[in-house]
Amino acid sequence: MGAVRTKRMPRAVREQQMLDAAVRTFGQRGYMAASMDEIAELAGVSKPLVYLYLNSKEDLFTACIRREAAALTEAVRTGVRRELPADRQLWEGLGAFFAHTARNPDGWSVLHLQARTHGEPFAGEVAAMRAEIVAFVTQLILAAAREAHRDPDLPEGEVAGLAEALVGAAESLADWANVTPGVTARQAAATLMNFAWSGLGNLMAGRPWTAPEAAH
Repeated sequence: MGAVRTKRMPRAVREQQMLDAAVRTFGQRGYMAASMDEIAELAGVSKPLVYLYLNSKEDLFTACIRREAAALTEAVRTGVRRELPADRQLWEGLGAFFAHTARNPDGWSVLHLQARTHGEPFAGEVAAMRAEIVAFVTQLILAAAREAHRDPDLPEGEVAGLAEALVGAAESLADWANVTPGVTARQAAATLMNFAWSGLGNLMAGRPWTAPEAAH
């Protein structure tokens, strides 16, 4: 085991250092396989200090989820300029999402894979983050509808469903982009825009796809 560094530093800085190590370990090894010994060594602190700061492995994992969720939602929100047309807002939001998940693959693994597969309270933390992003995308779709003067024709439930579908597609595409060599955040965002915005554009123009009549 490597030597533990004992240099004194502010508590907040030390705690972020521990969270950095924990995110890397949880993201790469998974919640069950990750050990507090491994996290402490990677952070350069003693295991008792990790417990002193963050109480337990469950509390440490929850703190990692909350930090990574806040960072992702902030990246998406700050990546969108509200003065732009709706399609450009969506493009910038997707670009910010894919850029962040590409830069932070371990954090994305914690949020999208590890937290969801280990039940409560972890899944609930991620669900709250996802609901915030879905609400944000819903507002972007409503903005597009207003630009096209279509908002009276788009039922609230349909808009909510479109936002859910778009976020779900972005999540799956982020997983794919992070394990596919050569795929950039810009390429991933363009792929989803080509997939989603063409359909949304037709919808806003009053040309929705309609299901065929059921055969009798």
